[in-house]
Parts: sequence; C-alpha cells; structure tokens
Amino acid sequence: MNSHLNIKEICILRLSAIGDVCHAVAAVQAIQKQHPTAKITWVIGKIEAMLLADLPGVEFVIFDKKQGKLAYQQLKQRFKGKQFDVLLHMQVALRANLAAACIPAKVKYGFDWHRAKEGHSLFVNKRIAAQFEPHVLEGFYGFAAKLGVKPQLPAWQMPYQESDLAWAQQQLAGFEKVFVIAPAASKKERNWLAERYAALADYAVSKGYKVVLSGGPTEMERELSTEIIGYSQSDILNLVGKTSLKQLLCVLKCADLVLAPDTGPAHMAVTVGTPVIGLYAHSNPKRTGPYLYQDYVVEVYHHNIQAQFGRPASQLPWGKRCKGADLMAQITTDAVIKMFDTVVAKELNKL
Repeated sequence: MNSHLNIKEICILRLSAIGDVCHAVAAVQAIQKQHPTAKITWVIGKIEAMLLADLPGVEFVIFDKKQGKLAYQQLKQRFKGKQFDVLLHMQVALRANLAAACIPAKVKYGFDWHRAKEGHSLFVNKRIAAQFEPHVLEGFYGFAAKLGVKPQLPAWQMPYQESDLAWAQQQLAGFEKVFVIAPAASKKERNWLAERYAALADYAVSKGYKVVLSGGPTEMERELSTEIIGYSQSDILNLVGKTSLKQLLCVLKCADLVLAPDTGPAHMAVTVGTPVIGLYAHSNPKRTGPYLYQDYVVEVYHHNIQAQFGRPASQLPWGKRCKGADLMAQITTDAVIKMFDTVVAKELNKL
C-alpha cells in the first residue's frame, strides 16, 4: 500500500499491555503525520485505554477480555456495516486474532510469517516486512511503513489533563531532584530484590535525590513497596496504589530518573522523555528494553540465555526468554549503582 493512496479509515488492533501500547503510540502518531485526514479507530484493552484516553485524533473501542464471548459479540456489533480501508493487526495472541475476525477491512496487515503465531496468519491478508532482531517498537513501525511512513526516531504526544500534572507536581513539590523506582513487573520473578532497591534508594538520597516508589494497587506491589521501605534508611515517598495511570505518567514526566524492571512504567517514562535504568534477566532488552535508553540497561539475560540453551541469543529464535525464579538476584547492587552514576553524568552533560 503506497503513501499516495487515499486512506480514509484506519483501524489499529493492539489490546495490551501498557508497555506495548506505549510503543504503538509512536507508530500511530507517525501514521497521523503521514495521513492527517484519516480517521483512526483503535481497538484496545480496558486498562490500556485508561492511559491513552484523549489521545489526539484517535477513537478508542474498548475490548474487555473479562467479558469473554460477549466482548467479541460487542465488537462485531460495533462495526456492523463498517468497512475500514486498512486494519493494522499488531498483536499475535489468540485473543487478538479472534478480535481481528470481527473487524471488517479491505486490507488486513499482520506480522510476517516468522513472527506470526497462534493462527495470526489466518486473520490477515497482507504482512509487514520481515525485520532483523527488531525491538517491539520497531515491529510496530513496520506497520506504519506499509502506509508510507519513512524510518524515523519515535516521538510521543501522550495525553493527560492539567489536573493530572498539577497533582504530580504537588506530590513532588520542594524536591529538586526526583528518582522514581517502579519496582514491580507483571510477574514476581521479574522483580529485583527489595533490599537492593532499598540500597539504590539510599544511594540516590546520598546524591541529593528524593526517592519515590510508584506502581499499581495489587497486593504484590504493595507488599514489595513495604519491604523496600522497611529495608531503606531513607525517607521514601510511597505512591504505590495511589495514582491513576495518567497521574503516574505525570509523576514519571516530572522525575529526573527512573529505575524499573521490564514493566509498563519504564516505557511510560520513555514516552515523556525521562531516562530509565532498566533491569533485565528474563527477556532480551534489545527487544523489550526502554527504547531510547537501551544503553542504560543492566542485564544478565545474555549470560543466562547462553547458560540455559548453550547458544547466544543471536542463534536462538528472536525473543527467546530465560526461565528461573532467581535470575534477577544475579543483578548486583554495585552494577546498578555504577549505571546510576553513569546515567547521571551523561544526563548532566546534556543540560
């Protein structure tokens, strides 16, 4: 599909997760620049829609997976009599593939054969180009390329209200430098150790930073934040479970530096230009790391992938994960402190 074609109606299908929809926003907004008059509809998950609500020029259709079959019926009814010029099917999970069947479009782009799984190829009629070891964000840009978007550095215009920013600024009022720790990933095994987060908090305080804990309201996140505070010798502002997603976005925007494992807030921070130190053991940071700050990652993934499979990541299927409940313990406090100092020095040179 060439960029000169008159595309009037575009549907995006990417249901989850927070980090992935952040990556997708960059591609969607690049498409908007290429096709400023096209109407864009995005089929998205319920939680993810809370973060992206009011994204300029995008109409969201919420797909609530908890509704089961009813969610598909509602999607089919929502688009009854509709015909999109193109569907960009950006998710290979079976749930998303079944949702694609409910979306009428002349052209349905999916991933290339190598990345397609769970029946993905059955629900599309065209495919994006194969890519060599792409980051997730670059995979989404492969869809934008099919609509005439040329390669470019990603940029984001993330939506939030002035009230969200004012709330964040009020929480952080009086703090000259802010270091946010978003300690929890979606799975407990991907979290770093509480005592080591605490050590980084204490080190940051010694360097003049105010430390803020952020995260959602789950029991695991609350317990982890309590442990970190218990180990720390410093006064930490605990915002875990106390923010909406948009308020959290603004807290990250106001921060000077973020520390996080492979979790949504790390990628949210990237969208608002805040440097991120990423901690990775189970997934390849070249594929899922904080996109603009991949040089700031502390990782033991490549060591473990070699140990578990007897070959380097470059000789295994792209995106191959490591397994193990104790892998994050291999990331030492000293290694993260060293990266902290490196990042602070580099970011000061940019000022």
